[in-house]
Amino acid sequence: MSKIIIHGGFFSESSTNIETKIAKQQALLRIVKEAYAYLQNHSALETAVFAVSLLEDDALFNAGIGSQIQSDGKIRMSASLMDGATLKMSGVINIEEVKNPIRVAQVLQQYDDKVLGGSGATHFARQHGFEKFSTEIPQRRAEYEAKVAATGTGTVGCVALDASGNLAAATSTGGKGFEIPGRISDSATVAGNYANAFCGVSLTGVGEDIVSGAVAAKIVTRVTDGFTLAQAFEKTFNELKPFDGFAGAVAIDKDGTVFHQDSHPTMVFASFDGEKEEVFQ
Repeated sequence: MSKIIIHGGFFSESSTNIETKIAKQQALLRIVKEAYAYLQNHSALETAVFAVSLLEDDALFNAGIGSQIQSDGKIRMSASLMDGATLKMSGVINIEEVKNPIRVAQVLQQYDDKVLGGSGATHFARQHGFEKFSTEIPQRRAEYEAKVAATGTGTVGCVALDASGNLAAATSTGGKGFEIPGRISDSATVAGNYANAFCGVSLTGVGEDIVSGAVAAKIVTRVTDGFTLAQAFEKTFNELKPFDGFAGAVAIDKDGTVFHQDSHPTMVFASFDGEKEEVFQ
């Protein structure tokens, strides 16, 4: 009963065109099917990392290659990974010049110090064989030079349920663009990425809103306490309304129920279970 769902941030009609929309639909379907095939002989944890690394490698999405540039002209990325079976979360915050931040987070699963930030995260990556790699693309540099305001809604993620019934969630982001250096996103916190034996959740949107709403942790806790996924999403997203929180989430529960919701249009996502595919419209 393996299942998988991925997301690639938000699609803004005002800042992207139909060609970009189609390209994202095609990319998400390709990646979710490739990751589902991988899931057939790998764990949920391994598959979540695999799927997010494919999203990081695709310049259509704001994570890894194609990440946003901060106000001082540098790219700093964050990513985290949570194993629903062991309840271990690991992550990197504001890591620089690494191709796949999610794979650094994966290595940190084996260490007592599981979340590293800034130069410490980058140094750890170098020590463990992650070569210096620029994730900048010309489009991001042009946006930065022109001081185009970013939408701040780009993150990628994956939730996977494997054949053994284990859940895992992985999330990676290139930031919101033009932020103050040192700003912490939600992606490497339990607000943006959480899983246990009952449910796994990955978020995208405005990190400050997601942290304020403690969104992923609330959804997982509510499912653990007996809510259905739909009920947990409804209550949690209603709690974003007083401050017009901007968030989108994908989730899978232990029974294989796949769910997604956004507070504003339109989160880009795709899911696949070996037969049925779904992609954002």
